[in-house]
Parts: sequence; C-alpha cells; structure tokens
Amino acid sequence: MQIILNTFGSFGDVHPYMALAMELQQRGHTPVIATMEIYREKIEGAGLEFTPVRPDIPQPKEQDTELIEKIMEPKTGPRYLTEQVVFPAVRDSYADLLKAVAGADLLVTHPAAPAGPLVGRKTGMRWISTVLSPFSFISAYDPPVPPYWQWTRKLSLLGPGVMRFLLNLSKSTYKAKAVTEFRDELGLEDTGNPIFEGQHSPTRVLALFSKLFAQPQPDWPPQTEVTGFCFYDGNREVRIPDELIKFLDSGAPPIVFTLGSSAVWVARDFFRESIEAARGVGRRAVLLIGDERNLPSSLPEGVIAVDYVPYQSLLPRACVVVHHGGVGTTSQGLLAGVPTLIVPFAFDQSDNAEHARKLGTSRTLYRKNYLAPRVANELNELLRRPYYARRAMEVSRKLQQEDGPARAADVIEQILSGTPNSNEELAYASGR
Repeated sequence: MQIILNTFGSFGDVHPYMALAMELQQRGHTPVIATMEIYREKIEGAGLEFTPVRPDIPQPKEQDTELIEKIMEPKTGPRYLTEQVVFPAVRDSYADLLKAVAGADLLVTHPAAPAGPLVGRKTGMRWISTVLSPFSFISAYDPPVPPYWQWTRKLSLLGPGVMRFLLNLSKSTYKAKAVTEFRDELGLEDTGNPIFEGQHSPTRVLALFSKLFAQPQPDWPPQTEVTGFCFYDGNREVRIPDELIKFLDSGAPPIVFTLGSSAVWVARDFFRESIEAARGVGRRAVLLIGDERNLPSSLPEGVIAVDYVPYQSLLPRACVVVHHGGVGTTSQGLLAGVPTLIVPFAFDQSDNAEHARKLGTSRTLYRKNYLAPRVANELNELLRRPYYARRAMEVSRKLQQEDGPARAADVIEQILSGTPNSNEELAYASGR
C-alpha cells in the first residue's frame, strides 16, 4: 500500500514519522513523507520517499533571528507560528498534499499541519490523524501546563468541570480564520476548531507516545490508540565523532546539555551558564551546540562541544541530560535511562516536563531561572539522590519493551484491511 505521512515542524516532528515509515517499508508498503523541502536530503538519505509540501521555511541558520525569537516566545509564539506562518499557507499546503495523495491508499496527518484533515475529508480517502504529545488533547482531566503561568497546573485541584470551562474559554480565542474560511470554500462540514478537535480523524487517532508518559483520559477522542514512542536515532545521517568517543572513554560520564533542533537557535547564554554549572558540581560536560554561533569563546578542560550527535549514541553515556523538553528529546531522555533536568522554552515543553517529573525521572527549571548556581543546585539533587537514577533505569527498561512504530503500523494495517480492532468497531460492523 502507498501511505502518505504528512508532517510539519522540527526534528521532533519529523523523526517519529521517519521511524514509522521505516517500519511500514519493512512490511512491504510504500510510505512517503510529505513535508517541507528542507527535509528532502534527510529523508531520502535515510532511504525513504519524500514529497514536498509548503510552506517552504528556510533552514534555521538561514532564517531571520527575529522570526525564530517570535516563534519561540513562550506566551505568543504558538499563536504567531500558526497565524503568521502555518495558516496563511493552508491553500498551498492543500494543493501540494492533494497532489501527493493521488492514488495513495492512506493519509496520516500531523497536529500542526491543518491541510491534512481538509484533504482527508475532501477526498474521502482513508485517513488517520496523530498526536505526538498529550498536550495536543487539551484534557480537563490531565490539564496542559502552558509555557507561561506554570502555576495554572494547580487549578487542576478544582476538578475537570472547572478545568473544562477554563480550557474552552482559552481555546475560543484561537479562531484559525484562514483555515476555517478555506474549509467553508471547499464545502466541508464544520467539525470543530482546526487546532483542537478539528485535527482528529473520526477513524483513528494515533497517540505516538507511551502510556507510561500519559494515560488515556475520558475526554480524549474515543478512537484514540496509544502506540508508544516512535524512536528514530539519526545514526544513518551522523556518526558520533572520534573526538567525542575519545572524550567519553577518557573519564566519568558527563552531563549532556542540548536544546534539540529548535530551541538551540535561541540559546542565548544557555551554554555559558551550563559550563559554569557543570564546573560547580565537578562534572565533565558535552555541549550539543547545534551551530558554531553557539560555541562559547573558550572551553575549559573537561568540556567538549559538538554540533549534533544521534541521541541514542550519546545520552546513555551521560550521568544527567539537560534539555528543553521537546517531546522528541524528552522521549529519548527517558529511553536513555538517566536523570534529566528539563528547561522548557515554549509550546508543549512545559507539559512534557511535568509528565517527566511525575514519572520521577526529572526536575524542571524554567528558562528565566537558568543561571549557573540554580542549575548546579538542580544537578546536585539529580546526582546525589539515588531515587532519580533508579527511576530513570526502571522507565528505560519499560520503554525498551515497547515498539511504537510496530504498534502504529499494526493499526494502520488494520485500517487498510478494514479489520475492526475494538469492541466499539465490532459492534458497529455487526449493525448494533
């Protein structure tokens, strides 16, 4: 079968679909990843088929710094990204994706790519939607933690009824006018706000994370299937440098500091403060700086900086991992089996940090408080209390027993074959 996987965003938004595509490819299907042109080389280099879907956003290093700052601003960034970048391009995205699905057997969509559901509904083709983190469900039973006003998580004590009212009030401010107007032009039914309930397929919603990370909630779409994380390592693209291997082999496990592939472009003083914090706790450090512009002016003994290394090659060799809380990096940190300190910047990162904290593997320090003495205090807690290392290993062992891509592929094949896989579907199929 030919399966189109439409996604948009950073590495954390692309890697899960690459992992799923590889699983589908091994099963004899033809998966095609439909996303921004900047990922063509990455995807084709991994042996997968690619088709471009606008908007065409330049590589981060080629972008205006002011644009990245606006996107990564905690309070206004999500609205800026959707209203100024994603939604205005919905017609172009739709045209590209409509061309891509011609003759395809199934469409798989991403929560931040609003043209996907429109194509799925307009064509009537088989369509499955996905989410990458529990934040996308905006659940009143597991209230999302925003990247600003973190104290709002305490409001959950008021119960799901109050939380539902507050969340609906907040959601009502997101109009997605460019998408809804285009939806009406296409003659499609209003199935809800494209950012929230309108993104979900009525057939199946794949939650591409582990039940360890978040349990299903009563107000999730009933057609949701939790598959487990879909890990992609990237070792086909980048090998761990010999210099780094020598560094790792020459001493105690270091602290790894990373900001993924998005927050790294607004790092500011993150790596400088990280060096001082590592020195403060007497530990070596590996800095994944993303770009030479983030390279500190001098590196003391016991500190090494590299642009990027596949996480599964590096993180298990750390004593602690400090990162921004993107769901891709968060999941890799959990898989590595080491304690983590999460420093949220924007989007779902605060919420991911809260789920990791509840697992007992992580602590959270918000970006505005990221100063060497505070960081050192948090690192000392993670390093000196055996509980964190023990819980990290327990969670890692459980995650290693899961196979997110295989479970997601199983569901996809069930949909393609028309085989019911729940009591609800069996009842429907029998006419009850």
